[in-house]
Amino acid sequence: MTDNDATPTIVAQQRALLESLPFGDDADFAAAERGFLGTLADPEIRNAAGKVVWDASTYDFLVGDAPDTVNPSLWRQSKLVAKHGLFEVVPGLYQARGLDLSVMSFVEGDTGVIVIDPLISKETAAAAVGLYREHRGDRPIVAVVYTHSHIDHFGGVQGIVSPEDVTSGKVQIIAPAGMVGHAVAENVYAGIAMGRRSGYMYGAVLPRGPKGAVGAGLGQTTSTGEATLIAPTLDISTTGETHAVDGVKMIFQMAPGTEAPAEMHLYFPRYKALCMAENATHTLHNLLTLRGALVRDPHVWSQYLTEAIERFGGEAEVLFTSHHWPTWGNAELVEFLGLQRDLYAYLHDQTLRMLNQGLTGAEIAEEIELPPALENAWHARGYYGSVSHNVKAIYQRYMGWFDGNPARLWPHPPKAQAERYVEAMGGVDRVIALAQAAFDAGDFRWAATLLDHAVFVAPDSAAVKSLYADTLEQLAYGAENGTWRNFFLSGATELREGNFGTPTIADAPQILAELTPEQLFDAVAIRVDGPRAWDLDLAFDLTLTDLDRSFRLTLRNGVLVYVERPPADDAALHLTLSKPRLLALAAGDLTSPGVEVEGDLDVLRRLLGVLDEGDPAFEIVLP
Repeated sequence: MTDNDATPTIVAQQRALLESLPFGDDADFAAAERGFLGTLADPEIRNAAGKVVWDASTYDFLVGDAPDTVNPSLWRQSKLVAKHGLFEVVPGLYQARGLDLSVMSFVEGDTGVIVIDPLISKETAAAAVGLYREHRGDRPIVAVVYTHSHIDHFGGVQGIVSPEDVTSGKVQIIAPAGMVGHAVAENVYAGIAMGRRSGYMYGAVLPRGPKGAVGAGLGQTTSTGEATLIAPTLDISTTGETHAVDGVKMIFQMAPGTEAPAEMHLYFPRYKALCMAENATHTLHNLLTLRGALVRDPHVWSQYLTEAIERFGGEAEVLFTSHHWPTWGNAELVEFLGLQRDLYAYLHDQTLRMLNQGLTGAEIAEEIELPPALENAWHARGYYGSVSHNVKAIYQRYMGWFDGNPARLWPHPPKAQAERYVEAMGGVDRVIALAQAAFDAGDFRWAATLLDHAVFVAPDSAAVKSLYADTLEQLAYGAENGTWRNFFLSGATELREGNFGTPTIADAPQILAELTPEQLFDAVAIRVDGPRAWDLDLAFDLTLTDLDRSFRLTLRNGVLVYVERPPADDAALHLTLSKPRLLALAAGDLTSPGVEVEGDLDVLRRLLGVLDEGDPAFEIVLP
């Protein structure tokens, strides 16, 4: 951890924020403590090998007033989110909070319990269920609900139920239709790039403390245990669809294209409890997460919140979500949902208004102002998403990356551009001098821009990297957004200590095992090195014995194409195997048993020979 303090510019910024926001309002602290039953005796959660995958005690420093090195609004949010343990929402409804990035909820039925969103890792999920049973008895799990397709809402499932429990019908898995496909697209197709950037976003290697990681706003960080998946047995596809499990009635509301491409809300009449998944949390959420994703639609997001108010707002008495603490009281939860709705609608509508006046995304992000009711609502503050990057995401959703200025249609890539900027400014030493002057003046944004160019020209310069790291650090100290702070500090860490790679891998074996054949072929297709494959013309058939399905695969013009069809005599190669063996084959295992080969195996070798692995340690702050 660095010894650098906050500069006078950052200290003044923190003091001004303390004066401008309603820090005297401590209602959230009472809500976050309400119903506390107890926490883990040992805050360290370990995997089978004894490695710690989650340690809630590492945030014990979050007490008292904010130090100068942490934005006081973010410090307040982190204190709230770091609270860990089992909480009673209402009798019969409980939550395990602070044991992973997300929250696990328990809805008690006549004989057992329905679990909602089993965290990221098997280990944290098992610990959460153990804590629940310690206080509520050894109730069997009768169903698991995935509210949406992000890994922190399904990854721990095999830590609490087994695939055999599901296959036998002992446990139902309930999810929005299309959930598995979207989960695969996020964790496998672009998993390497997203995983690398997630290390920055969640501060995976940062030390915890006032000069390091303090939390990500939505939750503190991600656990590092084993991620798993069990495919749903009941797909929910229609708003108003109603199911009962163990005597508990659930009414579903579909909300696709919001915080996740497959997402749903659900209402429990028995408890007058409304679960809003991740669409109404105690922060402005992301419309484009910094790790990368499809841009989300704030317009339909706001409409689904309106629909939730209309459908359930007349009856619900408590609102809970997959992150943070609940909201109690009918009037209170309706007001909360209304403000959350207005937040996303306002950002959408005002961004569209301003882009139609000719402003670019970056310009709108500087110009837009929230109305006072939203600016002063703690749950609308930008701890996870931010007004700045969300506005740019909305612009991107409608207008794409190009802002219409022809000079920006075909710019040089970063390194070539940096070389020209640095030369024009008089060389690296001159750029360092300009950046130092900007740093001393408190203009850290400009200093970072200058040093970004300098480091792409002189990546081995100790002077450039040192000043650049110090600059990013000051930007971190001032950031209200937890993920911005983590990005700035992670960049500073790599400039000082070197590339830390990807600490957590999302495409875990248990997730890969749920791939359909088509998804697996797609995952292989995006690994084809096009130029190396230009001259290849390959075709072969493949039969999956456990699925009774056959495919013809061809590789031409660097493109892998698959078609489901019976095997034919014109195939140079016909492989017969199971889907699990196909997974191993795609990973390059040609020698293990379980594959029946007819024809020329060299066809497959040539295909495997042009596959790229991806780079989980690609550079971000360096060229």
